[in-house]
Amino acid sequence: MTVLAVDIETYSDIDIMENGVYKYVDSDNFKILLFAYAFDDEPVEIVDLENGEKLPERVMAALLNPSIVKTAFNAQFERVAINKFFNIQTTNWECTMVKAWSLGFTGNLELVGQVLGLPPDQQKLATGKKLIQLFSKPKPKRKNQAALFQKPDRVLPSDMPEEWEQFKEYCIRDVEVEREIRKKLERFKTLEVEKRLYQLDQKINDRGVLIDLDMARNAIDIDTEQAKRLTEIYKEATGLGNPNSLVELKDYIKMKTGITVKSITKDNLDQLKEKLKDCPDIVTALDIRERLSKTSVAKYKKMIDVACSDGRARGLLQFYGASTGRWASRLIQVQNLPRNYISDLDTAREIVKNGDLDLLEMAYDNPSDILSQCIRTTIIPSPGKKFIVSDFSAIEARVIAWLAGEQWRIDVFQKGGDIYCASASQMFNVPVEKNGVNGHLRQKGKIAELALGYQGSVGALKSMGALKMGLTEDELQPLVDTWRSKNPRIIQLWYDTENKVMEAIENKTLVPINQYLKAFYRYGILFIELPSGRRLAYPKARLMDHDKIPGRKKIVFECRNSTTKQWGFIDTYGGKLVENIVQATARDCLAYAMLNLEASGYEIVMHVHDEVVIEVDENADELENVERIMGREIPWAPGLPLRADGFECSYYQKD
Repeated sequence: MTVLAVDIETYSDIDIMENGVYKYVDSDNFKILLFAYAFDDEPVEIVDLENGEKLPERVMAALLNPSIVKTAFNAQFERVAINKFFNIQTTNWECTMVKAWSLGFTGNLELVGQVLGLPPDQQKLATGKKLIQLFSKPKPKRKNQAALFQKPDRVLPSDMPEEWEQFKEYCIRDVEVEREIRKKLERFKTLEVEKRLYQLDQKINDRGVLIDLDMARNAIDIDTEQAKRLTEIYKEATGLGNPNSLVELKDYIKMKTGITVKSITKDNLDQLKEKLKDCPDIVTALDIRERLSKTSVAKYKKMIDVACSDGRARGLLQFYGASTGRWASRLIQVQNLPRNYISDLDTAREIVKNGDLDLLEMAYDNPSDILSQCIRTTIIPSPGKKFIVSDFSAIEARVIAWLAGEQWRIDVFQKGGDIYCASASQMFNVPVEKNGVNGHLRQKGKIAELALGYQGSVGALKSMGALKMGLTEDELQPLVDTWRSKNPRIIQLWYDTENKVMEAIENKTLVPINQYLKAFYRYGILFIELPSGRRLAYPKARLMDHDKIPGRKKIVFECRNSTTKQWGFIDTYGGKLVENIVQATARDCLAYAMLNLEASGYEIVMHVHDEVVIEVDENADELENVERIMGREIPWAPGLPLRADGFECSYYQKD
């Protein structure tokens, strides 16, 4: 198998970090400056396209040959840029970054090289950021300088020939580093189904979703005008100038009431308003702060920023963006859109789309909240199309029941029951029906299901909002105890997973966890093999003395800290490992369904968590077939009771 390794350096006047690669290459000013490549173990060659050199015919033929594997670190960038610049359609790309992520080596090329222990002369050159800033981005424009006297908007090779030669060395080194990393990772084989899934992921990102740009712009205009109006009301009520200044507002409350307020947050606003209800001007000020903070127009702005010239936003999903293999959101953050819950969404959307703030204020008490609810409706199907939105019902609850063999739960799903009602019924030994007999207990069943499945306890219940839902402190521990007593096989799965993983780490051997899962330690990595055959990876996993339980050991492994962005050790335990396993298995179920949907001719334009969004002809009757395909039994998961529910819509929404 021939492999062509590629790295390119480019120029565009679009900020790739803010706008994404598709918008970046969509600019008329986009160009590829340097093209470094190597076939297999041959020396790396560099083509200086900016100075008139041509890409060799051998390279162009390889780009178009589906039997030749093309590789890069973050291959989406190279693939999209090359396709655009040369007006071709390349195929069969593999991404070394994704490969590294699948093994737990999260981070950029430089960090992965360091973690894998590449010698300094094989690591990414540290000068790269400075050179990219120099040649790949427009010059910062000087203020107050007439356009007539502006210098050229970019640095050319002839302006700084020495630095240009360094840029070429940097590009060459990136190919060398990517190749060394790929060789180190070759011992870990990628499943063929994962290769197919990556190709599908790239197709979905290429399709993108259409953005209603008029709606996005009018929503921003409404928000801007509303902010002006609210600021004027705030000034009239308090005499203060800036509703965003917490210091001013706290001082004002102290002056008016003598009460010292330490913090003003969304969590204590209602309490503050109740406490200060005898001061209507303060209540008004707090109401205005709440309304101004609720408006999520940043996502409307981001939609405009990332939309390409055809109105479609692309590159919204990152393959293997999470350690479980799940996708991560990019740019618009479609996995974190505000929910819509009003019944007259069509009306609200029409008002926002028309930019009518007066009507919005007349129709709704809180226009800011309506703007937030309408964000997801800005994603629309192509003309003549409609969306089918279909998702797995209670997928994690189904997967954990199946993995653990908790039969009463499996029976509930197979009979089409409500797991929250069934859980409450099990816990309290009475029949529970939604909106029926003992219906008030369903909420306790729900909070227990959401909080306790992964070894959570009282703290998890509080984090999930148990106290806000009406439960008391005294009810929490009994709720934990009761739930656990009714789910002994899930509890056993936590402990079996932790114990078997410890055994695999200590003895450097393969240990079955149960009939579906196994743990083993190889090449310094703890692997947990999932029912699909895919593996979760925990680099440099080891056992250490527990810092809270004398005489006990704990599992630690290396990863990149999501907060500090530094590479280091974190610890884990049975319930957390089970959470990883369940979420990864749910991801594999979605992946299986996506491949089947695509093979059946459906065009997926987006997917969010356990939900797919498909574009079909507006007169097509395909919903039941989509649900049937998604609910199909999976060969590697016999007996897993999958079910998909869907709906059709003329804009993206929550049913």
